[in-house]
Amino acid sequence: MRIVITGGAGFLGSNLCDRLLNMGHHVTCLDNLITGSVDNISHLMGNERFRFLKHDVTEYMFIGEPVDAVLHFASPASPRDYLELPIQTLKVGALGTHKTLGLAKAKRSRFLLASTSETYGDPLVNPQPETYWGNVNPIGLRGVYDEAKRFAEALVMAYHRTHGVDTRIVRIFNTYGPRMRPHDGRVVSNFIVQALEDQPLTVYGTGKQTRSFCYVDDEVDGIVRLLVAGDSEDIHHPVNIGNPHELMVEEIARKIIELTSSRSRILYEALPEDDPRVRRPDISRAERLLGWSPRVSLEEGLGKTIEYFRLRLAHSS
Repeated sequence: MRIVITGGAGFLGSNLCDRLLNMGHHVTCLDNLITGSVDNISHLMGNERFRFLKHDVTEYMFIGEPVDAVLHFASPASPRDYLELPIQTLKVGALGTHKTLGLAKAKRSRFLLASTSETYGDPLVNPQPETYWGNVNPIGLRGVYDEAKRFAEALVMAYHRTHGVDTRIVRIFNTYGPRMRPHDGRVVSNFIVQALEDQPLTVYGTGKQTRSFCYVDDEVDGIVRLLVAGDSEDIHHPVNIGNPHELMVEEIARKIIELTSSRSRILYEALPEDDPRVRRPDISRAERLLGWSPRVSLEEGLGKTIEYFRLRLAHSS
């Protein structure tokens, strides 16, 4: 297939580029590099089936050749990023989704939206099934990301129902692995960098709030399965892709201290506004529709991620 990936120089987007190229597809990567990095895709630059275009997808885009699939992954995705870039986050969720859906409609191609578990907000049910409508504060600090993705989902379904675009929506739960940025504000990257530097691990609130962490290879596998799944009315509705193994944030901090043999201690700070108390995906739809479930254990995934950050920090020092 000839595939366009927006946000393709980001953590998850670049891993998707790798997987799709390895499958034999042609990939055009669009990214304005606000949070992405050419370092993530530099190894692909000599591949004749890969092309990189520096472009802001909230602006008009022109792709001359045929396109079989459009994957919209462009967006600030870590709390630090979308709190520092609130307007850009809202624009890429609204205008960027509109532009990329327009491309898919014009090219008669399949469209896949990278949505998020944040559409559930601070959920009142646990685990979260796709049928749960969420508990989101639309005017809170996190609302710029939550509502951008909720609007994007609504727009995707409108294009499917009105124009017949073959659309897919993946709700991505906490994902970790190589190519995360060292100081992007995410739980795993923060803890690993702090542990490797023997700094205190910053845990917000009591640390009893829960998260579920999916290794990037598993996440990419689920996304690709959703992309290539056969057409059916059920496939157009959102699908959770994440690891249902639930841990308290305090537990993940202690596990990373153990795996890094760090001298770090845990430092507790005030809980940010609207920080979710629980986060765990119900993946029964993914299991039924895609035959997907995560395979990489937490210890294996953390080991690979720790080694990545160990090398990266050594090279930057």
